[in-house]
Amino acid sequence: MAEAVAPLLVLQGIDKGFPGVQALSGVSLRLYGGEIHALMGQNGAGKSTLIKVLTGLYAPDAGRISLAGQAIAPGSTGAAQDLGISTVYQEVNLCPNLSVAENIFAGRYPRCGIAQGFRIDWATLHQCARDLVARIGLQIDVTRLLSDYPVAVQQLVAIARALSIESRVLILDEPTSSLDDDEVQKLFEVLRRLRSEGLSIVFVT
Repeated sequence: MAEAVAPLLVLQGIDKGFPGVQALSGVSLRLYGGEIHALMGQNGAGKSTLIKVLTGLYAPDAGRISLAGQAIAPGSTGAAQDLGISTVYQEVNLCPNLSVAENIFAGRYPRCGIAQGFRIDWATLHQCARDLVARIGLQIDVTRLLSDYPVAVQQLVAIARALSIESRVLILDEPTSSLDDDEVQKLFEVLRRLRSEGLSIVFVT
């Protein structure tokens, strides 16, 4: 008899309330490796609150979150990213005045020199960025400003950034709201490719 596959991410009995509003009540979710899981609901259903609980922006009032069988309680988005949980929001939160490569590795630029502390290693930065965008099937010049590209490409760059920090769980918040039909299909192709690599994806809509 085949051994049951354990879920990668488990939320159990999550509650979150605000003055006059109970946003989440007993919410549970199981996400498996290599799975795209849709999180659907009308405005006000609590989707955004659940994402913020999962990514450390809100502390739950009750409930438990576990990742790969270990209980977690991220206290910030940075802590969630360190655990391998990344979010790409509807409004891309990158820096349009920086290059694609700089956006992908912002805060983590490879350096060279004595003790690797003197200057940015631009050759390594650009090559690593090219490898990441190629991984998601994107053919762009990573040295150009992010603002040179349309929103659809900027979203894919945000996904490449998530991959650069070795995310295990990728959360996409309303990713298709500002895309046309062709761009949506391109996004779906990328998500299917990432799923086949074992990445777990929460698709909020």
